[in-house]
Amino acid sequence: MSTDPNEGHDPPPGSPEESGEDHGQSAAAASDRVAELEAERDALKDRWIRAEAEMANLRTRTAREVEDTRQYAIQRFARDVVKAAEDLQRGPVSLPASVLEEPEVISRLREGLGGIERSFLAVLDRHEITRQDPTGQAFDPNVHVAITEQPSMDHPPGIVIQAWSSVWLLNGRLLRPALVVVARAPGQQDGGKTTALQADDPPLP
Repeated sequence: MSTDPNEGHDPPPGSPEESGEDHGQSAAAASDRVAELEAERDALKDRWIRAEAEMANLRTRTAREVEDTRQYAIQRFARDVVKAAEDLQRGPVSLPASVLEEPEVISRLREGLGGIERSFLAVLDRHEITRQDPTGQAFDPNVHVAITEQPSMDHPPGIVIQAWSSVWLLNGRLLRPALVVVARAPGQQDGGKTTALQADDPPLP
């Protein structure tokens, strides 16, 4: 028979055994709580990162839309301006052919139109609106519109031999393609490239 008076009884409160169990439970609960808080922190951090990315995308998209709208408005205006520039370029064509002893009024008018055209083109150039003469270049469907083909013994097939308008660029990008006449080999059938032209739009000088 055992003589231990504590045998078969729970350890009294405050005993080392009970204190150890309570400490272990508290540590486990604290560890679980830390894990929960870390999970919440990670979730909040992830949502914050996503929100920041969405805001950055929104800012970029909004800025792009504003720029596209601005560029569209500029392009519409620029197309009208370059049409006026080409009309101005055709002005001297309506004058009599230059001769050695032409009337002074004609000479002054010719010089005046030339000066106005140069000033106008300088203004356009300051705003990154530039023109290119396609005459003599190989036909490029990206920047040229062929209004017709013409047999030629003097030019290889596919070369622009006459321009009804220039290639116009805005900030280095195509604003308006050139209307051109393209050389073809004699005897070769016309490719049938035509486009509507106004009667008052002669070829550029």
